[in-house]
Parts: sequence; structure tokens; C-alpha cells
Amino acid sequence: MSAAGTTPRSKRLLLWSVIGFDLLILALPTLIVLGASFTAGNIVTFPPDGLSLQWYEKVVGAYELRQAFWRSLWVAVVCTLISLPAGTLAAIALARWRIAFGRTLQVYLLLPFTVPLIASGIGMMLLFGRIGILGQLWPVGLACAVINLPFMIWAVGASVNALDPDLENAAANCGAPPVQTFLTVTLPAVMPGVITGALLMFVLAFNEFLVSLLLVDARIVTLPVQIYNSIRSVITPDLAAVSVVYIVVAALAIRALDKLVGLDLFLRSK
Repeated sequence: MSAAGTTPRSKRLLLWSVIGFDLLILALPTLIVLGASFTAGNIVTFPPDGLSLQWYEKVVGAYELRQAFWRSLWVAVVCTLISLPAGTLAAIALARWRIAFGRTLQVYLLLPFTVPLIASGIGMMLLFGRIGILGQLWPVGLACAVINLPFMIWAVGASVNALDPDLENAAANCGAPPVQTFLTVTLPAVMPGVITGALLMFVLAFNEFLVSLLLVDARIVTLPVQIYNSIRSVITPDLAAVSVVYIVVAALAIRALDKLVGLDLFLRSK
């Protein structure tokens, strides 16, 4: 009796121990960065050498970092605006329509998953240089949209597959033309996937480093490239404070996803 009662308790203890260990390992890098950003010393240490906001003040007052932040934000906005129509329409077409060479087209649209980023970046660098747009900022957003488009298709495709086709057929039978059916039935039904994909594209573009490094010059560096240029000389606590920006952006994206879509619905759709 005692052994039978102990076994489930032991299993629960083991399970929660493993979960707690995994959560600690996942959270440890974030905790170290947060702690290092508040240090009162002049070097990156954890635990921090006292507590101070001096490095956040330095980041706010650094003109180059502020400009790099706004450039990364602009790149993320451009990427999202391009990905929204392209990824949404591609996902709906691949899931709903019978088109010639549909499987080949699907593989082609998901190809960026298999191509190394360095290869994609070099290819776009040569292409953009050929057509005369290399060195401008908006093509970086375009490049981020191209390499991350599979995430948008994946997110919207999950919602499309969960959509009951009878809803669209009912609208058509009531006399609604295809465009009206799309705007009033299909698009609202897949909106959770659209929102999820848009947030993913925004965060991925905001964080993109390798492709940005190949496509920008010294005048228009994005925040990841600016951080990379800084750590090549010395790693100081102000870089930890800048890294907190990425943590905040990710937290805001998750918060927005929870408010607009719901994390439970998002996880079930996957």
C-alpha cells in the first residue's frame, strides 16, 4: 500500500525536477544578461558588481545605438509589410487551390529553410548590387521577408487547414463573389495565423544579423551589426543593456500574441 502510494509521488517529483532543471537552463542566459546589465562595475560579471542603471543611461545617450535601433525597427516593419500579403496568399493558395506544379511550388516557397543564410545573403548581395539597391535600408527588409517567408506560410497554413471549407461554400452559395468570400469569411477565419506569422516575421527581422551584415554598409548598420562591431574590440556592460532590448521585444511580441490570438490557441494550432 505504501509502495503503491510512493511510486506516483516519486514520478511526480522526478517529472517536476526535470521540468525545473530545463526551465533553469533555458532562463539562465537571460538572467545572466539581465544581471550583467545592472552591474555597477566596468566589466561584464555575474553576479553583478553592485547595482546601477549607468549602462542603460549610456545606451539611451548613445546616438549610434539609437539610430541602429530605429533602423532595425524599420527593417522589421518593411519585412512584415511584405510578408503579410505574400505569405497569407501563398498559404491559402497552397492549401485550398489545385494549381499546376503545386507540390513543386510549395517546395520552392519553403526552400529558404534548407539554404544556409550565408548563401542566401551572398546571393542577395550580388543581386541587389546588380540592380543598384545595395546599401539602402529597405532591401534588408525585403531580404528578411524572403528568407523567413516559410514561417509566415507555416503559421497561416495551420489556420487554413483548421478552416471548415463549408463556411466558404455557404458564402458562395448565398451569392457572395470570391473576393467578398475571401474578405468576409476566409481572412477573418485565418486571422490568428496571420497575426502569429506577422509577429514572427517582425521579431525575426528585428534580430537578423548575418544577412544584414552582408547588405548594409557603415552608414546604415542595424542594431545586431552595431553590437557585433562593438564586441570585436571589447565587451562592456552597455552591450548587455542593449541585449535586454531583444528580451523586451520578444516579451512584447509574446504578450501581443497572447492578447490578440491567445497562447493556448496558438499552441494547439501547431
